[in-house]
Amino acid sequence: MGLSKFPLALLSFTIIAMFHLSGAQNPADYLNPHNAARDEVGVPHMTWDDKLASTAQSYAEKLSGDCELIHSGGPYGENLAKAYPDLDAAGAVKLWVDEKANYDHNSNSCVGGPCGHYTQVVWRSSVRLGCGRAQCNNGWWLICCNYDPAGNVSGQSPY
Repeated sequence: MGLSKFPLALLSFTIIAMFHLSGAQNPADYLNPHNAARDEVGVPHMTWDDKLASTAQSYAEKLSGDCELIHSGGPYGENLAKAYPDLDAAGAVKLWVDEKANYDHNSNSCVGGPCGHYTQVVWRSSVRLGCGRAQCNNGWWLICCNYDPAGNVSGQSPY
């Protein structure tokens, strides 16, 4: 006896719903906007790294209690973002890439506002990416992305 189509469809829906509710997202949701920003300045694409993603997910969950954006101080580059009522990968990367307006490549400095999130996104030697997402106790969403090797090295240009 074969499986009926209805239970299989229900199983598929349940798996998709569990994936969405867990806060998990497809790696391409993070990679594509990162790599689009990197294309704009002519640096190589990043690839997804499951170890970095696991580290980022654990840290996002750790921060989810009070939803404070405090950097881990770990060995990787790190960008953090939070928003309410929702924050997805594209939204977080957009927040970081929008800092491009504050980055002056000629002086390699931020002018008129922060730009360190943007420079980490486009840092030439950062070639591996992993991100995690968690819902905070207050209902906000938090995203953490880790970059390896870390960027934003003092005195160096991102590209």
